[in-house]
Amino acid sequence: MTDTRPTVNVAVVQAAPVLFDREATVAKTRKLCLEAAGQGAQLVLFPEAYVPAYPRGLSFGVVVGQRRPEGRRLWQRYWANAVDVPGPASHALGAVAREAGVYLAVGVIERDTQFGGSTLYCTLLYFGPDGRLLAKHRKLKPTAAERLIWGEGDGSTLTVLETPHGRMGGLICWENYMPLARMALYAQGVELYLAPTADSRETWQATLRHIACEGRCFVLGCNQYVTRAMYPTDLPGIDELAGQPEVMCRGGSAVISPLGEVVAGPLYDQEGILYATLDMGEVVRSRFDFDVVGHYARPDVFQLHVDTRPQPAVSGFGPQD
Repeated sequence: MTDTRPTVNVAVVQAAPVLFDREATVAKTRKLCLEAAGQGAQLVLFPEAYVPAYPRGLSFGVVVGQRRPEGRRLWQRYWANAVDVPGPASHALGAVAREAGVYLAVGVIERDTQFGGSTLYCTLLYFGPDGRLLAKHRKLKPTAAERLIWGEGDGSTLTVLETPHGRMGGLICWENYMPLARMALYAQGVELYLAPTADSRETWQATLRHIACEGRCFVLGCNQYVTRAMYPTDLPGIDELAGQPEVMCRGGSAVISPLGEVVAGPLYDQEGILYATLDMGEVVRSRFDFDVVGHYARPDVFQLHVDTRPQPAVSGFGPQD
C-alpha cells in the first residue's frame, strides 16, 4: 500500500493591521484571505495580535509605582477595539473563512466577556471553511511589558484540531520557548504547528527550525511588517514613539519542514504572503528515526501532567443541583 497522505496548500500572511481599528483590520483580513484563497490556499495564517494591533513601542504610561492618565486612555482605546468571542468581529472573521473556503487562523486581542471582567487576552482563533469557530488558544504567558496589558490563559485552550489536512495547533510567540507547552501539543499529535509571533530577530528562525525538528511537524511562523508611520497620530502617548526606528517590525515569516528545512521565507522588510504546498507524508517519514512522544519518549523517566480545566476566578453562580 502506498502512502496516500494529502498535500495541503498553506499561506502565511505577513502584514500590518490598520492599527487600533478593529473593523478596518477585519476588512483587511478579508481582502488578504481572499487573495490567498485565490492562489489555492487551504489554510491561511495571520500574525499574533493582528486584530486590532500589537502595540509595539507603547508603554501605556506605566513605570513602577505609577500609572499616567494618558496610558489609561490608550488602554481604553485598545480595549474598545478588542474582539469579543463570540461577538460581531469574531463572527465577521468566521464569515471571511466561509467566503474564502479555508481554514483561517488569526491572532486577536480578545476581550473577556464570559466572567464580566475587562481583561484582554492575546488569543489565536481557528475557523473552519464553513465559518465555524473551531477553537481558540489564549497565550499562557505574556512576555515582559505585555503583562501590563494582557492576562494569562489556562490549559483549557491548549488545543490541537483534527482537520482533513492534518492535526493543527499552535502556540503564540515566546510560549514557543516553553518546553512543556510544546510537549502538550506534541502529545496531541500536532502536524501543522502554527507559530504567530512579534519576534523579528534572526534568532527566531532557529526557534522555528528547532520546533520543526523536535516535533517532526510543519511549522508556520507568521509575523507582521509594521512601520512607525502606520500608527494613528491621535493615539494617547504617541509622542513616545519618536525615538523608535521607522521600521518597527521587519517580519521574518517562514514555513519549515518536519526535518527543519526552510520551505518558504523568511520574508523581511515588506508585506507579503508566503505560499507553500506541504506533503503531509513528510511528517510520517520524518518520525522514522525520532518520534518525541513515541519511541523517543521515556515515560518511565519523564511524565507531564496538563491541567486542561478552565480556571475561572469565581465559580458557583450557576444552577445548583
